[in-house]
Amino acid sequence: MGIIEKIKEIEAEMARTQKNKATEYHLGQLKAKIAKLRTQLLEPPKGSSGGGEGFEVTKFGHGRVALIGFPSVGKSTLLTMLTGTHSESASYEFTTLTCIPGIIHYNDTKIQLLDLPGIIEGASEGKGRGRQVIAVAKSSDIVLMVLDASKSEGHRQILTRELEAVGLRLNKRPPQIYFKKKKTGGISFNSTLPLTHVDEKLCYQILHEYKIHNAEVLFREDATVDDLIDVIEGNRKYMKCIYVYNKIDVVGIDDVDRLARQPNSVVISCNLKLNLDRLLSRMWDEMGLVRVYTKPQGQQPDFSDPVVLSADRGGCTVEDFCNHIHRSLVKDVKYVLVWGISARHYPQHCGLSHVLRDEDVVQIVKKKEKEEGGRGRFKSHSNAPARISDREKKAPLKT
Repeated sequence: MGIIEKIKEIEAEMARTQKNKATEYHLGQLKAKIAKLRTQLLEPPKGSSGGGEGFEVTKFGHGRVALIGFPSVGKSTLLTMLTGTHSESASYEFTTLTCIPGIIHYNDTKIQLLDLPGIIEGASEGKGRGRQVIAVAKSSDIVLMVLDASKSEGHRQILTRELEAVGLRLNKRPPQIYFKKKKTGGISFNSTLPLTHVDEKLCYQILHEYKIHNAEVLFREDATVDDLIDVIEGNRKYMKCIYVYNKIDVVGIDDVDRLARQPNSVVISCNLKLNLDRLLSRMWDEMGLVRVYTKPQGQQPDFSDPVVLSADRGGCTVEDFCNHIHRSLVKDVKYVLVWGISARHYPQHCGLSHVLRDEDVVQIVKKKEKEEGGRGRFKSHSNAPARISDREKKAPLKT
């Protein structure tokens, strides 16, 4: 029996099992088994050379956005509209067969937009090159899920289920669970608040399913069984996702209003070029890019070429800003002067831990190098060797 058949058999057993207090331990074990099998499914088969054409393209720009959706929902048209890069589009499905990159120039930054082939139901099991598509989506900073406004709402649930099956968690934050494996000492189970979904016995059973018998587990929130399994697996990716409803020109105004009011959703029409500026603005807000402008001492700030930072790519502190310019710059920084939203007054003297905000202006003041001779009559340091034996001996007097 293959891995996919095992998963389907366990899912069928879960569907048959009634959900009550007596069966929650059994259901928890079945969920852990499915998570283990799906992790095995993602691993490359043993003995494979890893050859063949992949979708991965080189990272470029200050951020990366992936377009995911069913075939023929307007992904290629959206890429052409936003970036100017031509991506073939036609009235039949699977027009795009590989990954096509484009660059969005927005707010002095370059954002890479990837047009991926359409994925279908069962993509997480490898149907329609679904695994390669989802692997590229994992490497992006944010996902734009393109949906057809005229189709049923079930498409959104199917795509979310396929992405969650391969370890992508959309618009969720990592669970507040501390988990650490140990060599000895058994399982230590603690929580900082009353738990309603997981108890000590269920936690033990899930850990035993993973053959973990010595570990420390601390719950800092009322998490579910799925959250605990995600923490144990440790390979989950938590990403932001914007649901983009295309083709709003073919549905009524009531449906457009209903879709636009849903959380993390934007309605657009590529055919009539409606609401594309709102989509770019929403994408910018979700990515959280921070533009920092440099100011040389005694000169005007340089507003032409900002240094772009983000919390997902390194951080937004002054130290991250210095590392972005050059790795050795941090050692030489005495203090920095900051103008902008993050400063309480202009200019503010800041250290390396200061968090920068969008459109701040930064001037770096470096430490002065010590003069060779010291200051005044007293030298700050001696040039003499440390050991007497290393000193130069005087030449003997002439006889």
